Amino acid sequence: MRIGFRTLKTAIGVSLSVLIAGQLGLLNFASAGILTLLCIQKTRRQSFNAIWERLLACLVAIAVSGLLFELVGYHALLFVLIFLILIPLCVKLRCTGGIASSSVIMMHIYVQKGLTLSFIGNELMIILIGLGMSLVVNLYMPGVERQIQELRRRIETRIENILRELAVYLKDGTSLWDGRELLELTALLEQARALGIQTTENDFSGRRSVFYTYYETRRKQVDILKTMMPLVSQVDARVEQGQRIGEFLDDLADHWNTIPGGRDYHERLRAIREYHRELPLPETREEFETRASLYAMANELERFILTLA
Repeated sequence: MRIGFRTLKTAIGVSLSVLIAGQLGLLNFASAGILTLLCIQKTRRQSFNAIWERLLACLVAIAVSGLLFELVGYHALLFVLIFLILIPLCVKLRCTGGIASSSVIMMHIYVQKGLTLSFIGNELMIILIGLGMSLVVNLYMPGVERQIQELRRRIETRIENILRELAVYLKDGTSLWDGRELLELTALLEQARALGIQTTENDFSGRRSVFYTYYETRRKQVDILKTMMPLVSQVDARVEQGQRIGEFLDDLADHWNTIPGGRDYHERLRAIREYHRELPLPETREEFETRASLYAMANELERFILTLA
């Protein structure tokens, strides 16, 4: 059985919260551990949001429940009215994630059957210890650099393979490729998106992470490749124009990820376009459709080159 890092942080954070609250002699000290448990999230930003929501909801709950219990009396049925007021307030204040946590504090007030300054101070200390401990343990997040590098390698290898397979078909007029890499890329990009969001939400600056920008670029490139595939399949026979684009794709597969800005690929593609324009007009429907597919393919290749870093 593998114990995840978040599980380890939760276990340590909850234990320390209960220990500290207990050592301070607080009433209901174990509840500090519950608050810590509810605030440990996957990313720093999610954790900060959870802490803020629970802090705000707990303060609202103390005010609402304390006031009603003191005015009406400590009756269990009064929870109906309390929640009818508390939940809409939390929705309005955008702290609905803290409703469960605030309920714990309300139960303390109900069991105490009396609201004094010392008891309010006790509850505030429980809240501060529970939420504070979750903040401390969430400041450290495990590095994902190795995971990022492996994901990049797998994505780029498959893009390179797709470019080569398209080149083979255009040069040879046939291919045994089953398109597996394209299906794998869809899954890999979803992983990259999740990791990009995670790295962004762990960054205190609030800016998008470099890896999320990387994901967006690769997603655009894969979308272009998906558009190119049916165009390539419409080139039924080995034609000289197709072979030129095939050779272009073959060379692009070797250097697409290492050439800043596509370097001279813009000029090479422009030369291929000029060559196509100088050819005699197509004489048959098949030749016309092939020429149209190759023209559309050149447009997509230009879009692909524009995405190169």
